[in-house]
Amino acid sequence: MRLNNPNQNHLLAALLDAEFDRISPYLEPIMMRLGDVLYESGGVLNHVYFPTSAIVSLHYVLENGSSSEIAGVGNEGILGISLFMGGNTTPSRAVVQTAGHGYRLKSHILMEEFNRAGPVMRLLLRYTQALITQMSQTAICNRHHTLDQQLCRWLLQTLDRLPTNELTMTQELISNMLGVRREGVTVAAGRLQSQGYISCRRGHISVIDRIGLERDVCECYDVVKKEFARLMSDVRQRQGVK
Repeated sequence: MRLNNPNQNHLLAALLDAEFDRISPYLEPIMMRLGDVLYESGGVLNHVYFPTSAIVSLHYVLENGSSSEIAGVGNEGILGISLFMGGNTTPSRAVVQTAGHGYRLKSHILMEEFNRAGPVMRLLLRYTQALITQMSQTAICNRHHTLDQQLCRWLLQTLDRLPTNELTMTQELISNMLGVRREGVTVAAGRLQSQGYISCRRGHISVIDRIGLERDVCECYDVVKKEFARLMSDVRQRQGVK
């Protein structure tokens, strides 16, 4: 497989040959750099994005400028669901959390395919339901579970989208994701490190004991993972995808 291939995105890989052939000439490969803002809250969606190796964080931004993550999107999904859910703007900001590659597609091309009311529409709506579950569970987690549990959930969800156990991530960035003070993340990360679950060095986190994280995480991680599996369980890659 090439370093950056559309079929590294699970939704693109699930399209039938005819559907993929219609949109593939319009897929633009892009580099997603850490901190890049793909769209702002209230902005018009001129493109949708399909990450392949990058991970993008969706943030809800308050009037005072503070924000927290409401969901993450990696190679399992698409950015820009507001487009086909009935609006042309979104209430969230999309920021690259983990640098990597992806593809973008002009909005009108996706809408032409969606409006055929066939397999593409059903696939995107099913993914949207899974994403809504992630958003709902994130809100519940941030309200009812400890920061240690939230950090475990966030680390595991990030790992699920990466081919490695190495995360290029500062504790300040994690605090912005979780909507908490950096000092709290430092203390929580220190506890996970003392338990031998992770190893932290400047700008990097290595997960050493994933089983330990899974043992200590709240139920929110499992709820979201099972819902994605349930909704996407019969989605298959195109025959011949490499």
